[in-house]
Amino acid sequence: MKKMIFSALLLASLQVAAQTPDTVAARVLLPNGWSLTPVGHSLPLGDLPLNMVLSGSGKYLAVNNNGQSKHTLQLIDARQETLLDEVVIPKSWYGLAFSKDEKTLYASGANDNVIREYQLRENKLVATDSIRLGLSWPKEKICPTGMAMDNSRNRLYVVTKEDNSLYLLDLATKKVIKRIPLSAEAFTCLLSKDNKTLYISLWGGDAIAVYDIATDKIVQEIKTGSHPNEIILSKNGKYLYVANANDNSVSVVTTADGKVIENLHAALYPDAPTGSTTNGLALSDDNKTLYIANADNNCLAVFDVATPGKSHAEGFIPVGWYPTCVRVTGKKVLVANGKGFTSMANPEGPNPISRKDASGSHEANTRKDRSVQYIAGLFKGTLSIFREPGEKVLGQWSKLVYDNTPYTKNKELRAPGEKGNPIPQEAGQTSPIKYVFYVIKENRTYDQVLGDIKAGNGDSSLCIFPERITPNQHKLVRDYVLLDNFYVDAEVSADGHNWSTAAYATDYTEKTWPTSYGGRGGTYDYEGSRKIAYPKKGFIWDYCARAGVSFRSYGEFTGKGSATLKTLEGHFCKDYPAFDLTVLDVDRQQIWQRDFDSLLAADAVPRFNTVRLGNDHTSGMRKGAYSPYASVADNDLAVGKLIEYISHSRIWKESAIFILEDDAQNGPDHIDAHRSTAYVISPYVKRNTVNHNMYSTSGMLRTMELILGLPPMSQYDAAATPMWELFTATPDLTPYVALEANVDIRERNTAWNESARRSAAFDLAHEDRVPDLELNEVVWKAVRGENAVMPAPRRSAFVKLQEKEDDDD
Repeated sequence: MKKMIFSALLLASLQVAAQTPDTVAARVLLPNGWSLTPVGHSLPLGDLPLNMVLSGSGKYLAVNNNGQSKHTLQLIDARQETLLDEVVIPKSWYGLAFSKDEKTLYASGANDNVIREYQLRENKLVATDSIRLGLSWPKEKICPTGMAMDNSRNRLYVVTKEDNSLYLLDLATKKVIKRIPLSAEAFTCLLSKDNKTLYISLWGGDAIAVYDIATDKIVQEIKTGSHPNEIILSKNGKYLYVANANDNSVSVVTTADGKVIENLHAALYPDAPTGSTTNGLALSDDNKTLYIANADNNCLAVFDVATPGKSHAEGFIPVGWYPTCVRVTGKKVLVANGKGFTSMANPEGPNPISRKDASGSHEANTRKDRSVQYIAGLFKGTLSIFREPGEKVLGQWSKLVYDNTPYTKNKELRAPGEKGNPIPQEAGQTSPIKYVFYVIKENRTYDQVLGDIKAGNGDSSLCIFPERITPNQHKLVRDYVLLDNFYVDAEVSADGHNWSTAAYATDYTEKTWPTSYGGRGGTYDYEGSRKIAYPKKGFIWDYCARAGVSFRSYGEFTGKGSATLKTLEGHFCKDYPAFDLTVLDVDRQQIWQRDFDSLLAADAVPRFNTVRLGNDHTSGMRKGAYSPYASVADNDLAVGKLIEYISHSRIWKESAIFILEDDAQNGPDHIDAHRSTAYVISPYVKRNTVNHNMYSTSGMLRTMELILGLPPMSQYDAAATPMWELFTATPDLTPYVALEANVDIRERNTAWNESARRSAAFDLAHEDRVPDLELNEVVWKAVRGENAVMPAPRRSAFVKLQEKEDDDD
């Protein structure tokens, strides 16, 4: 017989073997469909730990936390596994180095463009000095990243990711000796064992730069995989290991001649698409085992490297969510999990009283009985600690990693489905659907919009844009299908527009957006404007181009008469506005409509169309701007009108419309902070249905790919469940009729109050320059009243039912 059980109970307190006390945690399902069973025990870290460095003796472990919320440095006793000290650093990003005598710690000051010096006094970190590379952002764009200590010369080598340089620092005078330009953004650097050579990973250059200290020149660039980041040396210094995040691989380089002698593929399956995000490395003390952190696979890959050139995989170790760094001390393995151990609801906010601190960053003060749960800083890091596993334990742990991973090679090649369904199971199979329209909106949770629908799992107390404001979105889920278990793969718009168009966000994107979102400088580089943010094989338009599938974009990665991606040149509507909250979405819809008419008349409607309608973002309470109600109602009407127009056209019988939010950052949800609204409209969609299946951004992309005959773009869409169960082979050609708005979509904010004052400072001309903690509260007060306090939603664990086969009794 079949029994339904909670997946979170599958592995509770599992003891893996007698040879180690390390246990496996209860399985936790993430909203992207992947699971965690972290091994060992743990310590709490801060927001997005990126780097850990051990002191020479192995006594101290320093960790930096580089997320959207508070930046800190932590000093840990690596032997006793206790936190010794934690200090706030105004800005931080990756770089850390201990002095040889273990009395000083140097840390990157990120966009402050300084290296900060801390003395270790009685196991405490005491800020004592700094070395300035240049004026702080935005006056100069430098941003120090990785660094290496040269004790023989009393120097510190520092590389940067904004001015793409190597800086030589004199530690005696605390001055810059020299700046040497590099050919691309740098991630980190490493001094050779003989102190003669510095190796620099060119994060944006797919290479290792070799700096010869004697000649003071870059003498070589060694080609590696895509996005080389962390680098380590073998104990004898003969081999350099390079983690390639965009390639799921590690390059093994001989230092004598700079040759790549082998590539270690760290993914769980051979030839897997992008998606492992190989980004951390450590060697065992005996130099025979290499531990590789796969951030997006939530695991370590383990390789036997005793004979370089003949290395082989040994297995995998399950760790936490998005491991960014791994270190080994003695027989212990230490792993920094960038996002901790679980996703969660945001039941206690966000409800901040925001202030601007002296550094210019926005931090949140809260009422004494509440905490702020803004998604960008919600998932705090953890430090996993466990002993190096033996062969038997590693075998057991490897099985857990595969069990946690929904991706398989078979699923990549053939998706779940059914014969005769309009959604094919393989690329190349036919579908009655020819035209796909993909609408991307901005930043709403499920509860905010559809929480008032009784047929779904909503919390009506959180619904601030109910049916009166969003009549079309409510009608759509009643006429077609209600999805109340849909999750975006992103946290914010920076990674959201990448997940929404590539089913992936690169390590560059994931590790740098928190800086700008925390008000610590940096530019919004995430919609085609900077090549280092591109996935290796590009975005969905690149896949269309390679497959000969026609495509067109309206506002997504385009605007102001130009495209940010070369692939989109000649494939976008030049009249369609960029992100601009002063332009009504109904006006955008009219521009799209005119363009659509001209294409339809020429029988040239592209098969794939992306349409950006983002005014549900709102402008807060800025005086003179469209009010929050007006903005959301405008967006709702534009969506309704677009669907109505397509459904009355002659291609309706061959069309499908997919609508999602790029992320869910601007509000609370009682199930999970990633839960959002999604809509699927087509003559082939089962009408008047409710579907509780778990779907994701990547699953929606996989559905569209199967219709268009495209392969998956990453391990995420390859693994995700396509939405075939929403479809039927028998079409209903009844057209959709849009509902007019119930409120004035041109209503302007007229009041001058605290919310208006705060909104006046918002940068609304660009995507996600607004401090969302403030915007969330402003929108809530706009709807509920200036003195209204956001209620705490119900607390709910994120769970999914899973079937288990039991024998009949």
